[in-house]
Amino acid sequence: MHFIPSLAGAAVISLAAFATATAAGAAPATPAAAAAPDAATVKAAQDLLAALQAEKLVRMVAGGSRFPNEQARAAAVAKVEKLVQTPAEVYKRLALPVAKLVSAETAAEMTRFYQTPYGQKVVFKKYNSSASLTSGTVPASKEEKAAWKNPAYIKASRELDAAEPAIRHEVFVLVKSVLAAP
Repeated sequence: MHFIPSLAGAAVISLAAFATATAAGAAPATPAAAAAPDAATVKAAQDLLAALQAEKLVRMVAGGSRFPNEQARAAAVAKVEKLVQTPAEVYKRLALPVAKLVSAETAAEMTRFYQTPYGQKVVFKKYNSSASLTSGTVPASKEEKAAWKNPAYIKASRELDAAEPAIRHEVFVLVKSVLAAP
């Protein structure tokens, strides 16, 4: 007899969690998302995308998509490859949506990080990693670890981590638009 009240309680908790998650998902990810970004923010986002090598993320998203047959996959890969031949075009097309997701300060700080030798190792590991039983983290020097304690880096890293799913979605939207074009 205790099963039915607990089932009803679980349903109420699940509904409350769903409503909270839905409300949180509808809110802007950051304060930067509320207003239209200015030219400096868009340029900072473009620089961040270049540092992150966003053309590789476009390839990953397209490669992870499902296609009805091998011919459709080959056609899609050809369209995506045509787009990523000029990485600047990818950065330009993604800059505005990304600028709405991250602030100019975050983009500048994370661009600086990804341009360091350690940041380049992180990007390389992100796009070129293979299956592994280890954590997959890149070992860092003492200087690099000290830089992680910088409050600006901590704030920027958290903001970029929070925006990462939305950035990936924007990449998906870009791939979808490229595939829909004749």
